[in-house]
Amino acid sequence: MSLRFLTCGESHGKGYLIILEGMPCGLAISKELIEQDLTRRRRGYGRGERMKLEKDEFEFFGGVRGGFTTGNPIGVVLRNSEWEKWRGAMDPFKVDKEEAAQKAVTRPRPGHADFAGMAKFGFEEARNVLERASARATAAWTVAGAICKTFLIELGITVRSAVTSIGTETADLPESDEKWAEAYSSDMGVTERNMEARLRRAIDEAGQSGDSLGGTFAVVVKNVPAGIGSYGEWDRRLDGRLAQALMAIPSAKGVEIGGGFELSKKPGSEVHDEFVLLSDQWDRGSNNAGGIEGGVTNGQDILVRVALKPIPTLKKPLHTFDVQTKQGATAHVERGDVCVVPAACVVGEAMTSLVLAQAICEQFGGDRMEDLKGRLKEHIERTRRMLHA
Repeated sequence: MSLRFLTCGESHGKGYLIILEGMPCGLAISKELIEQDLTRRRRGYGRGERMKLEKDEFEFFGGVRGGFTTGNPIGVVLRNSEWEKWRGAMDPFKVDKEEAAQKAVTRPRPGHADFAGMAKFGFEEARNVLERASARATAAWTVAGAICKTFLIELGITVRSAVTSIGTETADLPESDEKWAEAYSSDMGVTERNMEARLRRAIDEAGQSGDSLGGTFAVVVKNVPAGIGSYGEWDRRLDGRLAQALMAIPSAKGVEIGGGFELSKKPGSEVHDEFVLLSDQWDRGSNNAGGIEGGVTNGQDILVRVALKPIPTLKKPLHTFDVQTKQGATAHVERGDVCVVPAACVVGEAMTSLVLAQAICEQFGGDRMEDLKGRLKEHIERTRRMLHA
């Protein structure tokens, strides 16, 4: 069965409803992992005031009993802490016209979905657009992704992320488990204190000038067996699916796998990962492909990098127009962040985990975790025999 993921909800509504269908029964669910990832998403340096108010309280509504998945659709409700403050403007049926008018957004922000959404639906103002397009939705994605990450951990697969740049400042990708642990615990998503200081300083300077900053982060997946994915059709290729999921993250403007765009500058003899004999096993001498060849995993670590533009809500707003008066104006200012790159790392892990869990369930699927694990084990053993010299 294919793993499906849906949400509904708005940024200032009651909360988000998360549905995850197709997870095999018998998976032990870790509420602690979900809480940890939600906390990591909130705490990223450069976040706005809302992150100090949101508690990200969630409740399972179905699909889990006694701590284990039942094979039924998993339902989770993630509540918004500020719902009562917004009830008058956002209630599904009894909207207070005065409060709704106060919350109306008639000056679309360049770089946000405001104008594009109004054009799509013919709205007279952008509140309905920004409520759904808001990055608040990524908290719901994080919940679903943490469940999928739990599934991958059960199979021995780890998904980790780290910040690699903010603005013009760069940071090294972790190269050991110890360095990954440092990045995991850092509110900047990096490994060294001096890196943290440089990136914080860049964020502080942007915030003080009323501006925002983008950057890049990397997601690395270890212990992925070779042969996951498909080259059979364009939309089944694993690299394409990962790129689509990661590009869906608000502010994402670029995705590269392995050596990415740099590979276009090199000859093929310097790019493709040769097989080398290590002891009695054939392996790769490099990983420029980022663990995926022809839309299928090749047994190396999956490496994906994501580029994020600066967020569009600025304390010194850009020039726009008022859709009702048709006069020039400054853009709407909604409470927002200076930089979301450290938080987006966690969302990147979630979306990567979702895509990999989907691909594995499709390929080795079954109704029970025990059955799936058995089929995956057989596949791994067959691949090892193929590589044995």
